[in-house]
Amino acid sequence: MAKKRRFTKDDMELTLLALPTVVWYILFTYLPMFGIIVAFKRYRPLPDSNFLVSLIKSQPVGIDNFKFLFATPDAWIMFRNTVLYNCVFIILGIVIPVTLAIMLSNLHSKRLAKGYQTIIFLPYFLSWVVVSYFVFSFLSADKGIANQIMNMLGKESVQWYMEKKYWPYILIFLNLWKGMGYGMVVYLASISGIDKMLYEAAIIDGASRWQQVKYITLPMLKNMIIIMFILSVGRIFSSDFGLFYQVPRNSGPLVDVTQTIDVYVYKALMGMNNIGFSSAAAFLQSVLGFITILTANFIVKKIDPESGLL
Repeated sequence: MAKKRRFTKDDMELTLLALPTVVWYILFTYLPMFGIIVAFKRYRPLPDSNFLVSLIKSQPVGIDNFKFLFATPDAWIMFRNTVLYNCVFIILGIVIPVTLAIMLSNLHSKRLAKGYQTIIFLPYFLSWVVVSYFVFSFLSADKGIANQIMNMLGKESVQWYMEKKYWPYILIFLNLWKGMGYGMVVYLASISGIDKMLYEAAIIDGASRWQQVKYITLPMLKNMIIIMFILSVGRIFSSDFGLFYQVPRNSGPLVDVTQTIDVYVYKALMGMNNIGFSSAAAFLQSVLGFITILTANFIVKKIDPESGLL
């Protein structure tokens, strides 16, 4: 008969250590799930009543709040933009940070590598509001730096906030510029954990720098790349509101290339003042994200059983 394990002093210490995290998740992750009810109600605040009472007494509307996402003529545009932009962000968000991490890890001067790392990582801490003003200083039709340079070269000025053909490239560049530092640091941390003896053995065998990267670094980074990929796929139906709303300055002529699910929900919420719409959209995005994570993990496990996240 197996002896029953007692709750020891070490278990108590570990429990107390984990307690703040457990409390945080309960308060800010699990309790707010109750708000999913808003997605199925036409919420109206009642006089002299708190949020909970108003929510319970609000009229149930079934899935009507979900229908507004598909009732608009722009439904195809916003879903297309959200998914396609995120596909590009996922691919470039892996390829370029991995490349930068490998390049920095191969620099002989560690001080120089730290300097480059800081410069690349710095944009990650800037808000999109700040970035939008920098972009406007470059693309302003009257005094923008880009038009001034073009005028000096004898070319005509461009109405950047009226020409939608340029904005897919601008948005992709800005997303990559702002976010690649974070991914680079994650991959650098993984590279620093690779056993140095593997590289020493490869050098003794006459392996070139590219061969070391190909046969040691990249295989060792495979699991981290897969984890980052699966996590990114889970956000494929969500978009960065600041990037698609603040940076283009909510310009009407750009709606075909900047309208995403989050931007549309914000505009609908401001116009109709119905928080049920935003709750329904967030709930739908969460469900679709959960499905895509499980699907991506399933595909990865089929290809390599030891590389899945779940």
